Amino acid sequence: MNRSSHNALTLGWTFFRQWLKNPLGVAAISPSSPQLARQMMSELPRGAKRVIELGGGTGVFTQALLDHGIAPADLLVLELNEELHQHLQKHFPTVQVACADARDLAEVALARGFGPDAPADAVISGLGLLSMPKATQQAILGAAFDAMQPQGRFVQFTYGPANPVAREVIESLDLNARRGSFTWWNVPPATVYVYSRRVSKAIAPRSMR
Repeated sequence: MNRSSHNALTLGWTFFRQWLKNPLGVAAISPSSPQLARQMMSELPRGAKRVIELGGGTGVFTQALLDHGIAPADLLVLELNEELHQHLQKHFPTVQVACADARDLAEVALARGFGPDAPADAVISGLGLLSMPKATQQAILGAAFDAMQPQGRFVQFTYGPANPVAREVIESLDLNARRGSFTWWNVPPATVYVYSRRVSKAIAPRSMR
């Protein structure tokens, strides 16, 4: 077995063990595939430099973001699971990794230097939004867009073709939703969705939001 295969098995077992402990808290039984990671990276805004990742897991998207050119100091990763958080800290010591709930993003982002003077260009999410109540979806996306510049994008994947964010949440936050690419090369197969502010919101000064 080569090193790459061994690492993949190790990450898979780490993730699966956490799923066994908390099936509702861990939204999948295995880490995201490299193919899905590439599709997620392709949806980043052109020239994106500062990114927040929600639900870092075993670090598949974290590594993809670094490979994409995001500097470690400009990457903030939130992971609520304590064991996965420790795993991320160990494997990405120069990245800002916080053990925190995504609903607390506003406070975490401000404390980690992603405030109004230095907002994120995008938020990448591996959270299981589809299974979350509308109020939780609203809290997470609302905090994410508050932490981003006006043209920022929220990039999310989901299992199956359906939009994982409730229509009421999209309308309440005045967002556009676009279905991106789909890949069979993931367990389970996944679809990428991209959310952004509608034009009236995107061009408004931050102080007017």
